[in-house]
Amino acid sequence: MVTKLHDNGNLSAVSLSEFVLEGFAGGPGTQALLFAVFLALYVVTVLGNLTMILVITLDARLHSPMYFFLKNLSFLDLCYSSVIAPNALANFFSSSRAITFAGCATQLFFFSLLASSESFLLAVMAYDRFMAICSPLQYPVTMCPASCTRLVLGTYCGGCLNSIVQTSLTFQLPFCSSHRIDHFFCDVPPLLQLACADTTLNELVMFGLCGLIIVGTTLVVLVSYGYIAVTILSMRSGTGRHKVFSTCGSHMTAVSLFYGTVFVMYAQPGAVESLEQGKVVSVFYTLVIPMLNPLIYSLRNKDVKDALRRLSQRQTA
Repeated sequence: MVTKLHDNGNLSAVSLSEFVLEGFAGGPGTQALLFAVFLALYVVTVLGNLTMILVITLDARLHSPMYFFLKNLSFLDLCYSSVIAPNALANFFSSSRAITFAGCATQLFFFSLLASSESFLLAVMAYDRFMAICSPLQYPVTMCPASCTRLVLGTYCGGCLNSIVQTSLTFQLPFCSSHRIDHFFCDVPPLLQLACADTTLNELVMFGLCGLIIVGTTLVVLVSYGYIAVTILSMRSGTGRHKVFSTCGSHMTAVSLFYGTVFVMYAQPGAVESLEQGKVVSVFYTLVIPMLNPLIYSLRNKDVKDALRRLSQRQTA
């Protein structure tokens, strides 16, 4: 609903059928350049994550808990970038840049669901490495296929709960006469700017939930890698130590990039007001990070590179 101010000074709620996504400022040349950048990032994201999913699915040697979680990470990256990128690309050359009220709510719901799920999944991946390196004898029992499936389902349930709370609280607000969203997709901070009611509760819930998710999952990652570091330093085999460092280094790189950008956007005071900064940060975690993750895990992982080589040889044979 949108709230309208009448001549007599009274406010009344009227139906709001659509929003306008203002996106990035600039003339046709700037829009064309941004379109090319977004398109390149999205194409590489799709190809990279689809390749990871395909390779892990087809290569039996990668049918282990670590790669099961990595395949789900690629799936999440592919999905949540696809929630944002196609509509953003279409809007670069659209005169209206309109998105329906229902479409905006749907985009926010799925983006929040998938991004939150990825936060939980990164913590699960750290726990998996902790069990594999620090408790190798218990690892096959603890991380059996049923346990891995339950852990992944748990990440989606946690993401869904956060998404339901954020979306329902945001779209129950009355929006003022302006329906122009100063962003390139529907997100909580720019939508709160349009509300003509007190948004203190919404901001507290956003900072609280996002802060809880980030702090909680970061603690899991730090504790897991603290134990892993102690175990690595006690290894006598230089080859084994190098392999563990390579695998864990990839994960730590992905974790640092994702959590860092999400914290800047959602879990710090003043995030709602910093919309121009938010657009740049949003490009990073909606397109750049999903593009980088497959490269990080494939270039630094010998098993994935070997699997890619075997798959290419099978195709040429």
